[in-house]
Amino acid sequence: MRKLFSLLLTLLGLTAQAQVTFKITAVPANTPANATLYIAGIFNNWAPGSAAHALTYNATDGTYSITLPASVTGIIEYKFTRGTWAAVETNATNGAVSNRSYTVGSSSGPVLCQVLNWEDLAGGTPTGTSTAAANVSVISTTFAMPQLGRTRRVWLYLPPGYASSGRRYPVLYLQDGQNVFDNLTSFAGEWGVDEALNQLAASGQDPTGCIVVAVDNGPNRLDEYSPWNNPQYGGGQGDLYVDFLVQTLKPYIDATYRTLPSRENTGIGGSSMGALIATYAALREPAVFGKVGVFSPAYWFADTQLFQYVHQHPANPNTRFYFVSGTTESTTMVPQMAAMRDSLRRGGVPTANLNFNTRTDGQHAEWFWRREFPAGYSWLYAPATATAARPSQRLAVSLYPNPVARELRVSLPQNLAQAQLSISDVQGRTVLQTTVHHGEAVVLPALARGLYLSRIEAGSEVSTVKFIKE
Repeated sequence: MRKLFSLLLTLLGLTAQAQVTFKITAVPANTPANATLYIAGIFNNWAPGSAAHALTYNATDGTYSITLPASVTGIIEYKFTRGTWAAVETNATNGAVSNRSYTVGSSSGPVLCQVLNWEDLAGGTPTGTSTAAANVSVISTTFAMPQLGRTRRVWLYLPPGYASSGRRYPVLYLQDGQNVFDNLTSFAGEWGVDEALNQLAASGQDPTGCIVVAVDNGPNRLDEYSPWNNPQYGGGQGDLYVDFLVQTLKPYIDATYRTLPSRENTGIGGSSMGALIATYAALREPAVFGKVGVFSPAYWFADTQLFQYVHQHPANPNTRFYFVSGTTESTTMVPQMAAMRDSLRRGGVPTANLNFNTRTDGQHAEWFWRREFPAGYSWLYAPATATAARPSQRLAVSLYPNPVARELRVSLPQNLAQAQLSISDVQGRTVLQTTVHHGEAVVLPALARGLYLSRIEAGSEVSTVKFIKE
């Protein structure tokens, strides 16, 4: 009985240790006396004014504090607000700050914080003033999302000269629309996509121009931006969100504006969770999206399912992927981004269509993505060249038998003496690499039953074929 009681006390102690308390020890002098402060982070879908995440004011020492429930674990990112993203904390010069980060359980005692400025009270852009360019508009604040039973604000950028040109334009679909064009609506600074594209057009660096459609996130952001459920954070509505983009929003845009609707002229992009859903959308809908902007992707949210999916659904080899992140954003950021690049390459996407970038000063923040957007856009929407297209040519091959027990044979074109064969499993791990000749038997190693992906390459021609190991 004594041992059981001791074990119970130990478990209670561990539960208490699992909780974390955040304490703000100093706020700006102009903080309203009756202000309520909130903590917003991945643990509450970044809701800036969640009543459950309001801090308690201590009149004795002037501090604010909150203890998060024990269910919040691991590495969490967060910011402090006064209830809206227009009143988010900023740095000493009222510039945007990157997300705060803390590993639950890494220290004892409260996490002490200071707020240096509030965006709406420390100069900069006056509250109520939009920074969106004149060629940005809101299509609707309540655009219907029938697949999800919700509505959402949708933004539209039309390139300079759209009204008078009569031309048709490529389109780029971006997530987290609040942050794309307007500092007034952003929750951590804007990307300045409108200013960037207007400047590129004015300097002659973007002669074709592009229509940009940006969809706001909602309170269900984590749910909508992942097709798979994360037991701790949610998710699972990503397929419905992609259905909305493909079945509802894109048809409306193509019918209403002068677009070039083909996959080669349709891109999708986003940052963090937005980059996760953009990657998935391109894999699930290869006939719709031909360009993908991946900024600091949150692949960790559903890494196992995502990498199994890319293995089972290889990307169209002509799809272009632009990757960028900071080297110190998290321990998994660059390795997982590199793993995605390598998985796409194994699946048949040539190196020429994979642009991979890491920045030593990069942070998980809007200012970083704003800085990197022009380069990513310019590469993704650069006119295609014959040289760049050659590695995407399909190699006419077949594998047999399929399913296979022990020996696999490869049928090559008559004019091809040999090719390079690479086989990987559902985790993206290479299990065999060898040179093959037409009709020659390839003895497989001891492989578990299941689905495998083969990549056959000869010169500039590539083919990928799935097969089942019995």
